[in-house]
Amino acid sequence: MSIQWYPGHMHATKKAIVERMKGGIDVVIELLDARLPGSSANPMLADLTRGKPALKVLNKQDLADPDRTAAWLAYYNALPATQAIGLDASITAPAQRLTDASRSLAPLRGGMAKPLRVLICGIPNVGKSTLINTLVGKKAAKTGDEPGITKVEQRISLASDFYLFDTPGMLWPRIAVPESGYHLAASGAVGRNALDEEIVALELLQTLRANYPGRVEERFQLKDVAELPDEAWLEAIGRRRGAVLGGGRVNLQKASEILIYEFRAGGLGRVTLETPEQFLQWQATAAVHDAERAQKKARGKRAAPEAADSDSDSDSE
Repeated sequence: MSIQWYPGHMHATKKAIVERMKGGIDVVIELLDARLPGSSANPMLADLTRGKPALKVLNKQDLADPDRTAAWLAYYNALPATQAIGLDASITAPAQRLTDASRSLAPLRGGMAKPLRVLICGIPNVGKSTLINTLVGKKAAKTGDEPGITKVEQRISLASDFYLFDTPGMLWPRIAVPESGYHLAASGAVGRNALDEEIVALELLQTLRANYPGRVEERFQLKDVAELPDEAWLEAIGRRRGAVLGGGRVNLQKASEILIYEFRAGGLGRVTLETPEQFLQWQATAAVHDAERAQKKARGKRAAPEAADSDSDSDSE
C-alpha cells in the first residue's frame, strides 16, 4: 500500500508559491517535523525554490529523540546555503531565532530600502500555524489537529524590514518513498481518507520495536509479547485499552487509532522515526524503482507501435 494525498487546494498552493517566487523571495524557511525530518521535507518545494538560501526548522523537537535531532541538524547544516535549527513550545523567543538565522542567510538584504522577504512553508499539521501565532503574539492563523486548515497565503511583518509570507501546508503529488508515506500518516500530515490506520499502526509498531525497545510494552503494560508478531501486539494494545467487540474480538481499527494517538501526543516518549542514513537509503531505493518503472513504461510504448505495424501487415496479406 502506498499513501498519497494531494487535494486541490495543495495544487493552488503550489501555484501561489511559484508566483511568490517570481515576486522576489530572499530566504525560504521550511518547517519540518523533528520526528521525521527527512520524510517531512517536501521535494517539490526544493524544486520550486531552487537557488534560494534555506532555513530548515525542526519543529516539535521536544517530542523527538534528542540524539537523532542532533544528527539531523548536523546533516542539514552541512548542505550548501542551508542552516538548520530546532524549535519547540518551550522556546521563548522563536521570532528572534528565525529572524537572526534568516538575516545571516541573506546578509545583503535589510533596511527599508531592501526589506528581507522570507517564505515559510511546511507539510500539513507540522505546527506552522501555531508558530505563526506565537511569532505575532496573537491568533493570526487557524490551528487544529487536522491537516489542511490553512488555505490562503498571508503576509506577516516580524520587523519593519522583515516580511514573512506564510503559505498553506502542502504535500507533493506522489510520495515515492513508501516509508515516508507511513511516517507522514503517523504524524497526522495526511488526511484520514487517504490512509488505513491499521496498516499505518503496524508500520509504526515495527519501527518502534526495532528502534525503541521497551517503550510500547511500558506504555501499554504489555507482558510476554516480545516474540509475538506486530499484529498480536496491536491486538494486545486493544485489549489493554478496552477496544473489545462482542465475542471478545479486538477492534483493531480502534487499537490502531490508540497507538497512533499515543505517538502523536508523545505518550511513547521522545521518538524519531528515521535517521539521515536510513532516509538516504530509502531515497536511493525509491530512485531505482522509479528508474525501473520508467524503463518498463518506455518498453511498453515501443512495443505498442510494433504490434500495430504487425496487425497492419496481417491485414494487407
